[in-house]
Amino acid sequence: MKRLLAATLVLGIIGVAALAKADEKANPTGTWKWTVKFGERSRDMTLKLKLDGDTLTGTIPGRDGKDTPIQDAKYTDGEVSFKVVRERNGVKMTMTYTGTVSGDTIKGKIESVRDGKPQSRKWEAKRAST
Repeated sequence: MKRLLAATLVLGIIGVAALAKADEKANPTGTWKWTVKFGERSRDMTLKLKLDGDTLTGTIPGRDGKDTPIQDAKYTDGEVSFKVVRERNGVKMTMTYTGTVSGDTIKGKIESVRDGKPQSRKWEAKRAST
C-alpha cells in the first residue's frame, strides 16, 4: 500500500512538473524570427516579445533599423495578437498580427490594408535560441 501511495505521489509530481513546463513553453516571451518574401526578394524579420503578468509588450525593427513598439498587444490562452503601425512618406499603415503559440513556433496571419484593399498572409515565426 505504501509503495502504491509513493508511486502515485511521484507520478503526481511529474504530472504537475510537465504541466508547468508546457505552460512555460507556450509563453510568448523571447525573440522570434521569420522571413518575408516580396516577389524575388526576401527580408529576415525579428520580433521581441515580453509577457509580464497579463501585459504583453514588444518591438519589431523598421527599415531604418529603429525598433517600432507593438501596440494593442494581447496574449490569452496561447493566442497572441498585436498591431504594428508604420509611417512611410506621410502615410500610416497598420498591420495586425494574430497567431497561436505552440512551443517554439507562432503560426497565424498578418492583415493590413493597401490601396484600400484588405490583404492577408500567413505568418510563421520560430523562437530564436538564446
